[in-house]
This record gives sequence, structure tokens and C-alpha cells, in this order.
Amino acid sequence: MAPGAAPAARLALLALLGVLLPGPGGARTSIYPSKAIIPRGGSLRVNCSISCDQKATFGLETELTKKEVDRGNNWKVFELSDVQEDISLLCYSNCHSEQTVASMNLTVYWFPEHVELALLPLWQPVGEELNLSCQVSGGAPRDHLSVVLLRGEEELGRQPLGKGEPAEVRFTVQPRREDHGTSFSCRWELDLRSQGLELFQNTSAPRKLQTYVLPSTDPHLEAPPVVEVGSRWPVKCMLDGLFPASDAEVYLVLGDQKLESNITYSGDSVLAKAWMEENEEGTHSLKCSVSLGEEARRTRGNVTIYSFPVPTLTLSPPEVSEWTTVTVECVTRDGALVKLNGVSAEPPGPRAQMKLNVSADDHGNNFSCSAALEIAGQVVHKNQTRELHVLYGPRLDQRDCLGNWTWQEGSEQTLKCEARGNPIPKLNCSRKGDGASLPIGDLRPVKREVAGTYLCRATSTRAGQNILDIVIPVVAVILILGALGTAGYIYNYQRKIQKYELQKARKAQEEAALKLNAQSTPP
Repeated sequence: MAPGAAPAARLALLALLGVLLPGPGGARTSIYPSKAIIPRGGSLRVNCSISCDQKATFGLETELTKKEVDRGNNWKVFELSDVQEDISLLCYSNCHSEQTVASMNLTVYWFPEHVELALLPLWQPVGEELNLSCQVSGGAPRDHLSVVLLRGEEELGRQPLGKGEPAEVRFTVQPRREDHGTSFSCRWELDLRSQGLELFQNTSAPRKLQTYVLPSTDPHLEAPPVVEVGSRWPVKCMLDGLFPASDAEVYLVLGDQKLESNITYSGDSVLAKAWMEENEEGTHSLKCSVSLGEEARRTRGNVTIYSFPVPTLTLSPPEVSEWTTVTVECVTRDGALVKLNGVSAEPPGPRAQMKLNVSADDHGNNFSCSAALEIAGQVVHKNQTRELHVLYGPRLDQRDCLGNWTWQEGSEQTLKCEARGNPIPKLNCSRKGDGASLPIGDLRPVKREVAGTYLCRATSTRAGQNILDIVIPVVAVILILGALGTAGYIYNYQRKIQKYELQKARKAQEEAALKLNAQSTPP
């Protein structure tokens, strides 16, 4: 047996004997209070008393510091100080050479020195179990100590504090979306109300929990599969079902270059937009990463950067005289196929050619060439257009300038007469006889004086001229204003005159046309 254990064992034995074996003549030893609880380091007064019919010796057996503060014939009061731990006290007496004892249990209470909620994860997925640990150092008596887990002010769980230093109590919770940003804490409670005292408690510093939801789906990446060198194209990356979406981070990377993105949040969605520009040909990887909490979702794609200039379309020569042969040729890069409008018999390839004997009708025609190149399963098209210029002399005929006009006097008319040719010919129309000029292209009222036969000449620096006679009869309209009774006669009379004038005008037109045909017939 250890040396320090012998006195305690003897005290326990004496206490047992004192309870079981009363002294001679009914002598007894008593202790007051029979039990007590005091704070650690506190003091207590204990009264030992005896019942004996003769003088007896008695006292208090303890290892604590004690001081006798009062006494009587059969009682003594002792003051115990600086009590640090639970202990049993014994009052003993010797009566008739026999010893009796009485015992009491002294309980010491003290508050835990430290309570703490263990570190929470930086981010916690919603719905996944989370283990929380409350750590408590010190405190007694342990059978009156318990630990409470709090969410804000709400009690989530309670457990007794076990042994160990520090003692650890674990709780399991399933965080919700609404727990994002909520504070959790631990509280110890020392309940001594059954001992006549009160409920003591203290709470740890709170820790905030961050919850998140990251869907199992990958982000949706929008980007063109093929992009031409030097061009700029928009790239989009989006993901729905995030919480809290505003804490999500989005990265767009082309090759090893991070793209500068504009990120917007809407509800539980995030959208990143960027512009893609690359000057190096080849296939480049395009990645989109959305991270939230401790997880990330990624989508990867490929973008092919290509160089494909427009085809070379040549007209040789680009400006020719009519009835000259022109060579039209279209050339593109190797691997591409060209199609020249008007050429269908040749097998497809990077070159196409055609020859054309041009006329005046070909002037201003556009020749187009289309080149197609397959890149990463996509067909890219480039087009080129050239205009043919044919040099030819002046043209003036009934299509361009009607030979006869019949106009009503006083009406507003525009003389339309155009000459064709390349270069553009000059057109002049003068009346036979007096050489009066006919205004062409002007809108003006028709007067009787404009009637007559005009000779129109089209001239060009290209060589030659073209002449056309134009007959312009003017029908006069006389307005009669008078009484209603004579109006019918005047109207019929004037209608006969107008019919006669129209017949004369039509005969003059026919004569002018016959004369024009005779002049234009070669000898």
C-alpha cells in the first residue's frame, strides 16, 4: 500500500465502524453538516459533537488545514480553508475507551477554464453530415457538467461532459442552405440547483459556417469551333444551380492564357463572358472552370485557329474592247476548293479558269469566285468579286430613246433619252430647222413651242457617233368656260377639232419614222 493511502484507509475504516457500532452506553459521534459543496479554494466550518456520560476526547480527522474556532463540553467547531478537491471528513470520539466516528463528504465545484468550438471547415456542402467538436478544459463536479451545441441561440444538442483533459464532446448536424453565414457555438452548463445553488454556464466564441451547393453537372461552354487568325470571337461559360452563386469563381483559359472575363450573377446562376483572339494557327484547348467551396466543375473544348485568305480573282485584261477574249482565273491556297461562276465542267481544285469573248452586253458584269476549306469538320467559305469593263462606242436606239412622244399641252413631262457606251457618250438633241435644244432629264410644263422633230446625236471619245430623229407632237387643249346651255355644243365642236389635230400629228410621226429609217439604212 502506498504511504499516503494508510491514513485515508484508517479514516474510512473508523467511519464504517462508527456507523455500525455505537459506543458503550449508547455513545455517539455526530458531524454537521452531513454533506456540503463549496467553490474550489473556499472554506467551511464543521461541527463535531458527541454524546458521552463522562469526559471524552474527540476531534476532526482530516488532511486539510483546520482551525478550531469554537468549543463546548461536547462539541467543537473547526474551520477548513483552501479546499481544492473533494474529500471525506471524519469526526471521532473516545468514550469509555471506545472510539466512534461520523463522516461527511465535502464536494468542491469549479468552473471550466476554457470552452471552444473546434475549427469549422472553410466550406461545407449542404446536406452532408458535419461533425462538430466542443472542447472543455477543467470544471467539476463532472457529473453535474454538460455541454450544449448552439446554432445562433437555438439548442441543437446536449451531452454530459465526460472525463479527460480537455474533455471533448462531438455532435453531428446536417447543414442547410439557410445555415450559410450562421454562427455555431458551445456552452457548458454546471447545474448545482439540486445542491441548493444555481445553474452556471458560459458560451464559447462563435464560429460562422459557410454552406454551398455545387451541382454535379459541368459548365456549359459556348465558343466557335474554328476561328480565323486575328479575329475576335465571344466566349461564354455558364452554370446553374449554384449556392451562393455570388461566391463562385469562374476562369476561362485559352491554351495557357487566362482570358479576361466579365462575370455576372443572377439568382443561382453564374455567367462569364470573354473575347477570344489568337494569332497562332493550330488547335488550342479552351477550358472553363467554376469553383465554389472546396470543389470545382470543369468543361474543356478545342478551338482551331486558321488562316484562310480570300481567293485571288483576276480578269486578264481587266478592261478590254468588245469582241476581245478575256481570261478569268481564280486561285486559292492548297487544300481548298474554288468555284468560279460560269465554270462547272472542271474538277474541283485550288484553281479555276475560263475564257470569254466579250461584247458590249458584258460591260459591268460581275464575276465571282467562292473558295471552300474544311477545318476541324467545319467548312469555311471565302468569296471574291471582280467587275468587267468593256470599251465600246456610243449606242442610241429605240430602247434608250423613244422615237415619238405625244404630250398634252400644259402637262409636266420629263424627256428621257439615254445613250449607252463606255466611256459614257455625250448626248445632244437639236430641232431640225432652227437648231433649238431639247432639254433632257428636266421636269417642266409642256408648251406648244416645243413641238417638232429633233435630231439626237450620241458621241464618244471611243470613236464614232449615233444619230436618232425624235418627233414630238404637242396636242393643244382649249378650255372653254361659258354658260351651261352652250357647253354641249362647244364641247362637241372642240372634240372634232382635237380629233383632226391628232390625225395630223399621227401622219407627221409616220412620215418622220420613214425618213429616219431611210437615213439609217447603209448604202
